[in-house]
Amino acid sequence: MLRLTRGAKIGLGAIVAVVLTFMYIPLALVVLNSFNAARIASWPVTDFSLGWWVVAFTSEPIRAALLNSVVVGLGATAIALVLGTLTAFALQRYSFFGKQTVNLLVVLPIALPGIVTGVALSNTYNNILEPVGIQIGYFGMIVAHATFCMVMVFNNVLARLRRMSPNLQEASMDLGAGLWQTFRLITFPQFRTAFVAGGLLAFALSFDEVVVTIFTAPPGVDTLPLWIMNQMARPNEASVVNVVATVIILASFIPVYVSQRLSRAEEED
Repeated sequence: MLRLTRGAKIGLGAIVAVVLTFMYIPLALVVLNSFNAARIASWPVTDFSLGWWVVAFTSEPIRAALLNSVVVGLGATAIALVLGTLTAFALQRYSFFGKQTVNLLVVLPIALPGIVTGVALSNTYNNILEPVGIQIGYFGMIVAHATFCMVMVFNNVLARLRRMSPNLQEASMDLGAGLWQTFRLITFPQFRTAFVAGGLLAFALSFDEVVVTIFTAPPGVDTLPLWIMNQMARPNEASVVNVVATVIILASFIPVYVSQRLSRAEEED
């Protein structure tokens, strides 16, 4: 077992403290400026107010952008859960020619720069599908998000399947249970936590996506990250942006926290 000297522990602790400070102080400034009474974000905050929160929660464009983000996130997550789980089962349970290639192709979208994925999908929609009369529109944005959200589900489910013994499923079917009954009562409960954790992470990833959305969003459709990016060019809207960013920061803790709790519970089992 590796043992660190006292000096090494102090040095490592100092590095961690500096990194965490660098990461979280900017987020704290965003939160503080969301309560800034001034029209333009400034530091230090001299006058606190909830006025910008009222403006943000009564803004129709913000509500529309939030609804778009939720709908796209849920749609992409639903597609990712189905395809990611099925692919994980196929790669874990069966051996076939090109298995490693399929595994690489499934994981590749999460490694590709978002701008490459966005340009590729935009060209496909505009230059191939639309000329033949297929108007993919809003659904195209959901599909675009699902391409990288699927990886989150796939990785979580595949890791859990590799730890599962097939003996319980075989025993269930030997006792007369059908394929669907065995899956529902035996197989799914064993990877349920990984399934849910992957879905939560997929939704969080879709909700925050900007680059791919820029290239695939239909005209006039904004998600919440797109709305924030557009408003950043307007200094007078900075305080409202800080409010929306604060809400996103707080909301982002939920799927990450729940997925970690589920993963920890799975490891304890």
